[in-house]
Amino acid sequence: MTNGIAAQNSAINNLPVELEELVDDNTVLVQRTLRSGQSVYHDGNVVVLGDVNPGAEIVATGNIVVMGALRGVVHAGAKGDANAVILAFRLRPTQLRIANHITRPPEEEISDPDYPELARIKNGVVTIETFNSNFK
Repeated sequence: MTNGIAAQNSAINNLPVELEELVDDNTVLVQRTLRSGQSVYHDGNVVVLGDVNPGAEIVATGNIVVMGALRGVVHAGAKGDANAVILAFRLRPTQLRIANHITRPPEEEISDPDYPELARIKNGVVTIETFNSNFK
């Protein structure tokens, strides 16, 4: 196991400067779909390999990434980090919060984008846009 950790640390130390700020040791990986009534609270980033169903909740002090459909309640930047982001393949939360900003999806707008979506605060407002790997 030590060799795996050493290899991982070596890979992290060899990252290009522009990617170093994205590396964080305080990330939890949830390898399942979150169902109604299930919650994840984490002091850091949360990555879900699955869906977040209605009635499920994620609260993180950092970023939230869902590799599936996000249809539950999410709160990124829970300790006031307005730079936190929420990324999902299908962003359809019942409630979305970033830092102290709270929003809900529009009642009438139903779209099915071909690309992942990113929610973040821009100019003091929660915005949802198509994910671009060059985002800043």
